[in-house]
Amino acid sequence: MNTFFRHLNAPEYMHTLLNPLPVYGLAFGTLALVLALFLKNHRVSIAALVLVFVGALSAWPVYHYGEAGYDRVKAMSDAAGEQWLDEHMARGEKLIWTFYVLAAVSAVGIGVIAKWPRTSAPVAISALVLASATLGIGGYIAYAGGHVRHKEFRFEPPPPSREEHHHEHEH
Repeated sequence: MNTFFRHLNAPEYMHTLLNPLPVYGLAFGTLALVLALFLKNHRVSIAALVLVFVGALSAWPVYHYGEAGYDRVKAMSDAAGEQWLDEHMARGEKLIWTFYVLAAVSAVGIGVIAKWPRTSAPVAISALVLASATLGIGGYIAYAGGHVRHKEFRFEPPPPSREEHHHEHEH
């Protein structure tokens, strides 16, 4: 049990533990939005938006722990893994804001539908479009992350080296 709690204090472990949440959470939320539109039910729309909100908001701790664990993962990676790590980090830094926007839109959508149930369809459609785009972005970020330590996923050469990250995280 002590080993388990030690792992919970390691940011790279927490990043690995939590990183499926934004992608899987958004996938389930997106499917739920499709179901809500099909059923034309404002309560299902609210439930779907809650799933989307949680999935999008879960990107924050994933990003936080990824940043905190960068140096340790970099130190244990091979050369190609280091390049993929830098690419993964660059993608995350550049695109994390999309998850925050989606979380805000979902939260507002929940309130709007609760107050005005007839707005359910346009709000759900808007959230569905944004959630689908953000889900694609999450897959794009995760694709590079999966190549860091998993050589079996490396079907192409690593991306070009990103020198700016080599100095950014040195202490």
